[in-house]
Amino acid sequence: MHINVLDPGASPLDYYGFELRRLREAAGLTQRQLGEIVNYTGSLVGQIETARKVPTQEFSERVDAALGTDGLLSRLVPLVLRSQLPAWFRQVAELEARATEICTFQMNMVHGLLQTEPYARAVLSVLDETDLDDRTAVRLARQQIFGKEQPPVFWAVLSEAALHQEIGGREVMLGQLRHLLSFQKNPRVNIQVLPYEVGEHAGLTGSFNLYRFEGDPPIVYTEGYGSGHPSANPETVNDCSLRYDHLRAAALSLRDSAELIRRVMEERYGEHRDSVGGPVA
Repeated sequence: MHINVLDPGASPLDYYGFELRRLREAAGLTQRQLGEIVNYTGSLVGQIETARKVPTQEFSERVDAALGTDGLLSRLVPLVLRSQLPAWFRQVAELEARATEICTFQMNMVHGLLQTEPYARAVLSVLDETDLDDRTAVRLARQQIFGKEQPPVFWAVLSEAALHQEIGGREVMLGQLRHLLSFQKNPRVNIQVLPYEVGEHAGLTGSFNLYRFEGDPPIVYTEGYGSGHPSANPETVNDCSLRYDHLRAAALSLRDSAELIRRVMEERYGEHRDSVGGPVA
């Protein structure tokens, strides 16, 4: 795509590229000069200006500071990243951004809002490694909802299987499980593990998310291969709400869940603890 025919109305990414070029030229800088100022290559600046590369939050903040844009590009980033999600998944990102409470049950892997960068990369690379950097950045950008002035209350019930499914290898799993433990003192992010010993449980049909809002009815979301299924049907919502209550009751307490995560780290992935429970290098 030639920069001169870039249509700012075509997509948020095109609009971002158009504005970046306009601001750079207004400052009298070449792509290379701007790249040198913000410590990126001129080639990357050109790729973003032509909507061939997705901008990161860090890149945007540096350019805003260099060009004195009063945060214009940084404010565009969430919109740009959300537009890069698969079309069927964009509604989920919007639900996450609006929700006051998110409840999720996950059977075999950690929820995207709790994933580390290496774990997310491993998940997204299965059968498709195209634009992997951009797709990983887009997934991680959803986690910015936890940094809002009023972040949602997040409840996650993870099947113990999610701790044992070795995604990305041993080191990736160790990092991912450490990340889960990092939320222990955050009262708005609560992680419980449903242990194997529970046997049959209310979530055997599969993973699901429940979103609650201020002033709007709750929505249940389930997912298939390449498709998402949101529903505000009261019967569906009531059924999944009841199932979630039973899952949360059957799961280990927050403290016991953390202890099980530590035990899996030690027994499954070989991380040893000192006498007070801290990891030993």
